[in-house]
Amino acid sequence: MNLILALGIIVVAGFLGSLAAEKLKLPRITGSIVIGVLLSPSLLNIIHAETVGNLDIITDIALGFIAYLIGGSLKMESLRGLGRSITWITFLQSLGAWLLVTLVLALLGHLIIPNETFWQWYFPLAFIIGAISCATAPAATMAIISEYKAKGPLTTTLLAVVALDDAIAVIAFAIASGICQPLVGGVNSPSFYQMLGVPFLHIVESAAIGIVFGIALMYISRLVRTRELLLVVVFGVIMLCVGLTSYLGVSSILASMVVGFIIVNKVKREEMFLVVEEVEDVLFAMFFVLAGLHFDLSVLKVAGILALLIVLTRCMGKYSGTRLGARISHAPDSVKKYLGFALLPKAGVTIGLVLMSAIEFPTFGTVMLNAVLASTIINELVAPPLTKYALFKAGEARAKVS
Repeated sequence: MNLILALGIIVVAGFLGSLAAEKLKLPRITGSIVIGVLLSPSLLNIIHAETVGNLDIITDIALGFIAYLIGGSLKMESLRGLGRSITWITFLQSLGAWLLVTLVLALLGHLIIPNETFWQWYFPLAFIIGAISCATAPAATMAIISEYKAKGPLTTTLLAVVALDDAIAVIAFAIASGICQPLVGGVNSPSFYQMLGVPFLHIVESAAIGIVFGIALMYISRLVRTRELLLVVVFGVIMLCVGLTSYLGVSSILASMVVGFIIVNKVKREEMFLVVEEVEDVLFAMFFVLAGLHFDLSVLKVAGILALLIVLTRCMGKYSGTRLGARISHAPDSVKKYLGFALLPKAGVTIGLVLMSAIEFPTFGTVMLNAVLASTIINELVAPPLTKYALFKAGEARAKVS
């Protein structure tokens, strides 16, 4: 299919899907993903597999801008004001999700997908999905807080943890990917350097590239006087950052996040992020529909079981980690009891990371991608009502006046 025609179908169909989801009181991204699944080669085959492969560049571009906006939410004054409870909760709920998902999937993998090897198949699959499970979607959380005008210690803690969660997920993914690559490649006893040295160097390289492009964008933006040209400059710099990191084989997400972090703390010019938000709906429509287009019905039976395990173990890991972190740090009772329910949404960064890992690990990439996509759809149906429940039970949300 002609690529321009395919993009037109993706954007329009994605918009209609998000509109339908909104009417059904579901998150908009759920509608986009479902539309992608319907258009995929394994269902209606309106957009063919070869075309989907040629459009994967959209994933890299959209993910760069998602990461840039995430970095823009990490203001130093907010981070300095974070208490001991935020630090403990952020670390332990991420670690809880990573470890529990990894442990359960690795041990039960042979029951779901038999006749594979543990160190080259079950463990890498579980370890990478576990790392991706650290992420929490900020968009759904922000939408619910805004809708119900929530305010209080739980809401403050929730916003802080969500802002840091995706950064932790990106670093966790880089570490997991570096450890698993030699295992999948047949190196049964990888060296310490291969397991941790290489991922650490990739993280440092990504951060260094982000710093360079962040400083470049900071100075170039001073020459811009109009909002329209500011979008051109930001768009160009993020594209250069994503392109260079992809060429060097390091994390474009982490680099783009560092660019956003530098801009929000050094430039303090809100338009630098507002101009991106003006075009993010188009990027996100393409991004989430494209994610759905990768859905493969032929592995749904296996992926469906994995998806349910991912949802259950991730929720248990995040909830128990949050409870433990809140108890250690002596957080308010509302945070101890209800914060764990509000940290379950996942979307953009989760999908972006699994799309990258599916390409990086082709031996189990299709199963992993479909399992995480299915778990994301389940999460987007279940998690927003739980976030609403937590805010109301904590007494920090106000009922809407009809």
